[in-house]
Amino acid sequence: MDTRTRAVTPTRHLARVAVAGAVLALPGCSGGAPSALDPAGTGAERVADLWWVLFWISMAVFVEVMLVLGWALVFRRRRDATVRHGQPLRVVTVAGAGVPLVILVTVYALGLRDLAALGDGPGPRATTIEVTGHKWWWEVRVAGVSGATANELHIPVGEKVRIRLRTADVLHSFWVPQLMPKTDLIAGELRETWLHADRAGTYRGQCAEYCGTQHAHMAFLVVAEPRRDFDAWVSRLGAPAAAPRTDAQRRGQEAFVQGTCAGCHAIRGTEANGQVGPDLSDVGSRWSIGAGAVPNDGGHLGGWIANSQTVKPGNYMPPQPVDAQRLPDLIAYLQSLT
Repeated sequence: MDTRTRAVTPTRHLARVAVAGAVLALPGCSGGAPSALDPAGTGAERVADLWWVLFWISMAVFVEVMLVLGWALVFRRRRDATVRHGQPLRVVTVAGAGVPLVILVTVYALGLRDLAALGDGPGPRATTIEVTGHKWWWEVRVAGVSGATANELHIPVGEKVRIRLRTADVLHSFWVPQLMPKTDLIAGELRETWLHADRAGTYRGQCAEYCGTQHAHMAFLVVAEPRRDFDAWVSRLGAPAAAPRTDAQRRGQEAFVQGTCAGCHAIRGTEANGQVGPDLSDVGSRWSIGAGAVPNDGGHLGGWIANSQTVKPGNYMPPQPVDAQRLPDLIAYLQSLT
């Protein structure tokens, strides 16, 4: 075999491996899951822009390495005057030391710029939302409002909203990929971040720190909406829950208040004031049951009430002794709470 053929073959093989790796990596940047590379707010835009800068720098470095490697493979046996005059040493010095130094300084400067921008939170008069992580759900309150909800928070479009974060038990991490980098919730500490959405929409968030058996089912939604809709949501959050309108709903309310449910859950405007589980005053309008475990419909709700351990094993809600004849009424009442 010709010497030149043997020299070029490794370079071609490395190039094929690199192209195959890039193709395999592409599906990870697409699909229905929320992605930090599909930003909808100024915080996530900072992260996405930096990611793309690092990506293209990596591609440039890869090309440089391949060129130097090809040059070394082709000319490694040459012993002409060019080699004797030190050209390989100059190439290695520039490509192996000078270029990486420029890249590292540039990336460091860009990182400091973006860290400063991400640390520039909203002003003192900004809306403040308080979020507490539990195993395995999120408690949501608006500062100055008495009511609470779970696994869903609303923000006004185009405004920075302060998010105060606590954990009620273990380490959690609050992350909305399309709006902001993650922030860890540490026991005994009050942490802060902020959210800003450029456009109205619904953005999925997720606990990004392993916190136990049901860590994967600890999701939440951020609903970005016009200010008037946000104000209406805040008003509903502080108001009593919807009153029963049908006989079935009234029987369901009675079953809830007089049964075991009221020992752990609260419904504003009723005698149920439990503090162990989520406030259920607007449970009928929530996007899911169990922080993303199953859809919020009558069938799944009935299964959750009867024995939530079959839906989300390890959660703190035990099976409920609800009579089969009263279960449809209880479901009807809970679905009316919007």
